[in-house]
Amino acid sequence: MVLYTAPFPNSCLSALHAVSWALIFPCYWLADRLVASFIPTTYEKRQRADDPCYLQLLCTVLFTPIYLALLVASLPFAFVGFLLWSPLQSARRPYIYSRLEDKGLAGGAALLSEWKGTGPGKSFCFATANLCLLPDSLARLNNVFNTQARAKEIGQRIRNGASRPQIKIYIDSPTNTSISAASFSSLVSPQGSDGVAKAVPGSIKRTASVEYKGNGSGRHPSDEAANGPASGEPAEGSLEDACIVRIGGEEGGRPPEADNSAAGGQARNGAGGAPQSQTPNHSQQDGDSGSLGSPSASRESLVKVRATADGGGSGEPGATNSKLPYKASGVKKAAARKRRHPDEAFDHEVSAFFPANLDFLCLQEVFDKRAAAKLKDQLHGYFEYILYDVGVYGCQGCCSFKCLNSGLFFASRYPIMDVAYHCYPNGRRSDGLASKGALFLKVQVGSTPQDQRIVGYISCTHLHALPEDSAIRCEQLDLLQDWLADFRKSTSSSSTANPEELVAFDVICGDFNFDNCSSDDKLEQQHSLFTHYKDPCRLGPGEEKSWAIGTMLDTDNLYDEEVCTPDNLQKVLESEEGRREYLAFPTSKSPGAGQKGRKDLLKGNGRRIDYMLYAEEGLCPDWKAEVEEFSFITQLSGLTDHLPVAMRLMVSAGEEEA
Repeated sequence: MVLYTAPFPNSCLSALHAVSWALIFPCYWLADRLVASFIPTTYEKRQRADDPCYLQLLCTVLFTPIYLALLVASLPFAFVGFLLWSPLQSARRPYIYSRLEDKGLAGGAALLSEWKGTGPGKSFCFATANLCLLPDSLARLNNVFNTQARAKEIGQRIRNGASRPQIKIYIDSPTNTSISAASFSSLVSPQGSDGVAKAVPGSIKRTASVEYKGNGSGRHPSDEAANGPASGEPAEGSLEDACIVRIGGEEGGRPPEADNSAAGGQARNGAGGAPQSQTPNHSQQDGDSGSLGSPSASRESLVKVRATADGGGSGEPGATNSKLPYKASGVKKAAARKRRHPDEAFDHEVSAFFPANLDFLCLQEVFDKRAAAKLKDQLHGYFEYILYDVGVYGCQGCCSFKCLNSGLFFASRYPIMDVAYHCYPNGRRSDGLASKGALFLKVQVGSTPQDQRIVGYISCTHLHALPEDSAIRCEQLDLLQDWLADFRKSTSSSSTANPEELVAFDVICGDFNFDNCSSDDKLEQQHSLFTHYKDPCRLGPGEEKSWAIGTMLDTDNLYDEEVCTPDNLQKVLESEEGRREYLAFPTSKSPGAGQKGRKDLLKGNGRRIDYMLYAEEGLCPDWKAEVEEFSFITQLSGLTDHLPVAMRLMVSAGEEEA
């Protein structure tokens, strides 16, 4: 399949579209700024209360008449531009595909050689997030602002989190069998190109708190954590330098002295060479671990490891590491943030970082085209393949006129083979103005020694938002299943007798706009989708697992000091009281049942409306997909009103091939 790298099939149409948008944009921008000036966020309200001479208020008074006059003057040009723009949308393609050509050895083509479908299996990491990257006037309705700066900062944080080294810390103790890790960086042991896990020798004696000694250079560890690569590109070699650390059961021990060897192969943490945005809702504060390039990036969350080769002379990625100098920026607690329930087959946590070695990223509400371009530029520092500006405009294929695209955005480290997009035809009221739909992708993740392609299917969607429209969401879930079945059938080049492709996974993710606890969402909770795809957080209709938490934040409290940094938000969400205070809960249709009553009813877990589902059927025979870890991520605190979620899926051969 040919992937579209431009929105229009020829340069003539592209030029006409550029002219039409140039006529429309001044009116659009002025209207957005004018409306935004009258919708203050809680952050701005607090600043105004603290400072009677607040500059923003003065600017609003001065510039409102100017904006209004310029808006009126631009209307005739915008009208002419609209008349030209609208018919062009019938020729517009439903997405733009972008590939970063210069990825060197870390590119997707190299990743395909890492797994041949044999050995112990291969893990794949998926993440989904709703970013609320709307035009600024609309974003303020969700209490977030400065869309362009947020897009850049979000891209930097995701890139920095995903490019961290993998670290896995086991605690061997009769009383503690959990995995202790600062974040989701420690999901799997490193794998070589042959799929065999590599372990780095080393051990740490268990102490009252997990503390690592410095390198003897007199330099504060947090200073070193702040100095990533100056280029702003993600760290290289994170996979090779990943390590497994085992904490022994002896009490009262101290970690070994750090060996300040001059070996190469250093695992560097991501790097924000680009300057940080200065908007108030994501300014770096003390203790903010959102951007690893900040001086306090890993204050409580990041363990930085330099894996050195024996003898200190080899910098080869495959060299055997026998010395392990440990560096950390003050890990204050030994309490494991990854927890495994006795009846649970996988680990789960609330993490301050996106997972290390993230493979696939599905985003929603990336509506603003300029913000999408900024986000793409940042994420291309880590992801080679990106789809953005997904959706349709105007009147085509859907019932109502579409002013906004679908808001869907997809990034991958693996090559994309096929793409399909469908717009939901039943959106209404405010949701009908956006071309919400479903994006279907087929990616290649490996090849067998017999040259059979190993592929995976990923579906990203954003369902109808209005809470009273349960029937519409159920219709959309029906369409989602039908479209996905057609996509798999049309893109499959295999037959049962002569399989040319082996399916490794089938994942559906996105913002479903309903939860699994609210009595008002019973219709969606019982949908047949959940019989074909498994939700790692769900026990059954209306019943969540005890560790699952809501993914929708209470927008009124986004800028509270207790939750304004990833570390702070992580701590808050690990307690039931914190979840009651800072997560959103469903409002009941019945009178007299307010927000407080609903919080008591739901036991503080909140609304989980961002889903990550996977199929156990329809894969290659004798293969199975199992969840290794699941994470709720706080790294985007202050930048969006949703919690991203991530899942690592292990695909392995069955018992017959094992």
